[in-house]
Amino acid sequence: MFVLFSGYLVFMMQNGFAMLTAGSVRTKNTKNVLLKNLLDACVGAMGYWIFGYAFAYGNPINPDTGEAEVNPFIGHTYFALADLPETEFVSFFFQWTFAATAATIVSGSVAERTSFYAYLGYALFLTSFVYPVVSHWVWGGGWLSTLFDVGVIDFAGCSVVHMVGGVAGLVGAILVGPRMGRFDAEGNVVPMPGHSATLCTLGTFILWFGWYGFNPGSTLGISGTGSTITAQRCAVTTTLAAAAAGLVVLIIVKIRDHIFDLISVLNGVLAGLVSITAVCYGAEPYAAVVIGAIGGCLYLLGGWALIKLKIDDPLEAFPIHGVCGAWGCFAVGLFSTPWGQVNAGLGVDEVDGVTVVKHTGAFYINPDTGGRSGTLLGANCIAILVIAGWTAVLIGALFMIFKFAGILRISPEIEILGNDVSKHGGSAYPEEGLETGHPGKDNLGFDESMKIPHHPPAKEDEELAEELAEDLDAEKTVEV
Repeated sequence: MFVLFSGYLVFMMQNGFAMLTAGSVRTKNTKNVLLKNLLDACVGAMGYWIFGYAFAYGNPINPDTGEAEVNPFIGHTYFALADLPETEFVSFFFQWTFAATAATIVSGSVAERTSFYAYLGYALFLTSFVYPVVSHWVWGGGWLSTLFDVGVIDFAGCSVVHMVGGVAGLVGAILVGPRMGRFDAEGNVVPMPGHSATLCTLGTFILWFGWYGFNPGSTLGISGTGSTITAQRCAVTTTLAAAAAGLVVLIIVKIRDHIFDLISVLNGVLAGLVSITAVCYGAEPYAAVVIGAIGGCLYLLGGWALIKLKIDDPLEAFPIHGVCGAWGCFAVGLFSTPWGQVNAGLGVDEVDGVTVVKHTGAFYINPDTGGRSGTLLGANCIAILVIAGWTAVLIGALFMIFKFAGILRISPEIEILGNDVSKHGGSAYPEEGLETGHPGKDNLGFDESMKIPHHPPAKEDEELAEELAEDLDAEKTVEV
């Protein structure tokens, strides 16, 4: 029951992602991003049911020995849950919510300009193959779980979930290109704020709440003293890391920009939540504060780097999930305590009925060896590199196929008018609620797409789109 309820909380995070994404885009693309978030769950469920769970945890049981036969690279049984014992259905449900989370992260990176068909194809590929293989390596008995004897430790998915989603989002943002008008002719960034700070705030609180299923729920049960203590520690460290990151971002942005910026603090909280996810089982409370604070700084640094590189990531998904996911995995090798590992049953052996810790975080002395070790840190560093490379290569290849096929990005005309009016039957907000006495502008003052009626675009809109298309062709000719 504990795992089921935790899965419900993790699935609730889909609502949080939907609200956060919707609030972070312009009004004319609200329906589009909401539908994509919804379909992450739908497409992800089908893909994970047919292929994903089998690739992640499909380790068949040897009838002679009664033990699982583990392929180091990939699972190979339980396709479409065939022959999966009903007692393991809870495992499928819980793991599907994680797969859907990984897929949803990308929606923010490629929002407002990516083809609907390309997005569906990516979501299916990631939940059916890319993510499941990574989760098999770390959680399903694969080769990373036995690396250097101790194995990679990523308790709730800094690398397995967040890095996969963050790196996939980065690759997508690079290949699909920035939104029209995001950078001016001189390469300077043009602000494109989202249309609702209220939705962003609501989404962040929902995500924070759902994280208490994500992290404590990863104990996969609270039947014994060790798992109960672990779940409690997860709740505490998750809370402290999120709070510390939010406060650090608030202070830095105030010093830098002389404002108390809500959106930055919301993203800082998410950065702290991601950063603690891998080591929430074993970090001391003070360490959770340090990990969260560093995560907040890395988020700001990652966002700055994207702007300098002219990479358009509307929700800053890569700095939050990719950069902080890597940091969280790295932090395990520093802050994992021996007592935390014993309680969680990670990186330990049973010798003559006694639990022996193999390797701990480099900052702590292993009581069973009397010394410190960087072995766990080394294993997790290899995991960071391998998982980032695996995701970037596969997702990059898929997006390149879409690009060559001409289905990666929407047309300039649709991007100007907005996806909602062009593809989804009208705007997300009734026109009556947008009248403010200022002709040509909605009540948020961002664009005119909300005033376009639900029939073919007006002549002036067509002329604008044609002029823009001519300008784009001229730029391509100059480049050639």
